[in-house]
Amino acid sequence: VLYKENIGKATPTPVTPEMERVKRNQEIISSVLYKENVGKVTPTPITPEMERVKRNQEIISSVLYKENVGQATPTAVTPEMERVKRTQEQISSVAYREGLGKATPSPVTPEMERVKRNQEQISSVLYKEHMAKGTPTPLTPEMERAKRNQENISSVLYSDSFRKQVQGKAAYVLDTPEMRRVRETQKHISTVKYHEDFEKSKGSFTPVVTDPITERVKKNMQDFSDISYRGIQRRVVEMERKRVDQDQENLTG
Repeated sequence: VLYKENIGKATPTPVTPEMERVKRNQEIISSVLYKENVGKVTPTPITPEMERVKRNQEIISSVLYKENVGQATPTAVTPEMERVKRTQEQISSVAYREGLGKATPSPVTPEMERVKRNQEQISSVLYKEHMAKGTPTPLTPEMERAKRNQENISSVLYSDSFRKQVQGKAAYVLDTPEMRRVRETQKHISTVKYHEDFEKSKGSFTPVVTDPITERVKKNMQDFSDISYRGIQRRVVEMERKRVDQDQENLTG
């Protein structure tokens, strides 16, 4: 705030081609002066000792970094944070596209294809030349056991991470007109596919083997149905007879 208060009002000036030219000249002059001040150096090969020291420094840096990191309080990812994140990504995408200038597409000529293949072959040859000879080692039962243990540990860690970070959280997706159109199209496709499968399978049946147990169960179910039906029918007949007798008594009485 104090810095902004001390700054007075200024008049913006457009960036002219002359100013662009001066800026590029300054950059070129700075680069030339930097290269002139750099003296001649003697390249030294990377020895195993240098590799060991480099690895030790990386391990020490990692340990010190973890020691300096204090305790933090995790915060839940709210829908508002998700919305702001998506908005920032969209703004970044738009700004990136605005910064891109116009380009002229060039066709891929046979000469360019030939140069590309030559470069790939040269890279492959140089890579194989730098590779030292290795000594194959047999795959012992101890190595197999260690490999299986590592796979189990990785699976357990992955499952724990999944449960903590993903499980139980819903992904918020904007319901845009395009997504609604795709959803309706998928419903129509599913309906058409269902009717097509139904028409193909209509009229067909699945043969079932009739064994003695199935016959016995079927006969028992038929007997139960007959007994139940006859019992209800007998009760209906008796109630109808009683109703007729009562009507007759009312008429005669």
